[in-house]
Amino acid sequence: MSQPANTFDTYDAVGIREDLSDMIYNVDPDATPFYSKSSKTKAKNTLVEWQTQALRNSAVNAHVEGDATSADAVTPTVRLGARTQIFKNAVVVSDTDEAVDNAGRAKELAYQTLLIAKEQKLDIELALFANQGNVAGSSTAARKTGGVPSWLITNVNFQSGNSGANPTGDGTDARTDDGTPTAFSQAKFDDVMQGIWEEGGKPDTVYLSAFQMNVALGFTGNNNQRSAVQAGDETVVKSLAIYVTPWGTVQFQPSRENRSRDVFIIQDNMWECAVLRGTKNVALAKNGDNTTRQITTELALCSKNEKANGAIYDNTTS
Repeated sequence: MSQPANTFDTYDAVGIREDLSDMIYNVDPDATPFYSKSSKTKAKNTLVEWQTQALRNSAVNAHVEGDATSADAVTPTVRLGARTQIFKNAVVVSDTDEAVDNAGRAKELAYQTLLIAKEQKLDIELALFANQGNVAGSSTAARKTGGVPSWLITNVNFQSGNSGANPTGDGTDARTDDGTPTAFSQAKFDDVMQGIWEEGGKPDTVYLSAFQMNVALGFTGNNNQRSAVQAGDETVVKSLAIYVTPWGTVQFQPSRENRSRDVFIIQDNMWECAVLRGTKNVALAKNGDNTTRQITTELALCSKNEKANGAIYDNTTS
C-alpha cells in the first residue's frame, strides 16, 4: 500500500542524527503585526454582524427662550457583516521518522506541527491585507473574509487611470485594482492623514512594505519629525520611526504580508478579529504507519469604523 500524499518520511528528513548541530536556525519570517495588534472577540456564527452609528454634522445650536421643543432627526445605525474564513494546514510524519534520533528537535512531529502553525499565522496576516471581499461560500466553495481594502472608501488615495475604483465599502467586494502606479510621497500621506483627522479618526500605525518604508524615511518638512522609541527600561530593543504631523502621530510598521503597492494608515482598535474557532492542534485518525496533525483557525475581520483609517494605493514598487 502506498503512502498518503505528502507523507513526511526519513527519505525527506534533513537532520537525522549525524555529526550535526542541535541548533536549527529558522530563517522564515513569522512577524504578523496587524493580526497581533487587532483585538480578538468571540464569533458565534460564520456570519458576524455588528452595527455602526454616525453622528450628524455640527450645527449652530441656539434657541429662543421659552420656545417649544421639537425632536432632532435620528440617524439610523448601519448593519454590517463579515464572513469567517477557515485556515487549515496539516502535516503527516511517518512513525519511523518520529522514532529516530533527529538533530535539532526532540520529536519530528512536534517540530513540523510548530512550523505549520507559524506558517498559518502568516497566511492569516496575508488574508487580512488581501484585496478580497467577503465570500459566503457553499458546499463546494470556501468562505473568505474581506480584507482591509474591501472596507476603506472615505480616506483613500489612488490613481484613477485605467479603471481603478473604490469598493462598495461594506466588505462585500474588492476594490478595482487597475490604477496606474505613481510614487508614494509625503504629499499623498499628509493628505490622507488630514482626511482621517477631519473624520475624527486617531490612527496609530502605518503598515507598509520595506520599499515604501525607505521612501517614507526620506520625508522632510517642518510640520513633522521622526524620533526613536525606546522599548524596555534596560536596553534599546528596537528603534521605530514615529511620524508627527498636525493630524496625529503614527508609528511606521514594515509589513511583509501587505502588497508593496499598498500603504495602510490604521487605527488598530477600530479592527477586530472575530474568532469562531481559535487555533487548535488536532490529532487526526491514523491511516497506516504515520501520524497526522492538523492546525485550524477560523475567524473574520471586522471593521468597526472605516473612516478612522486610510489607504494610499497604486504606489510604484521599484
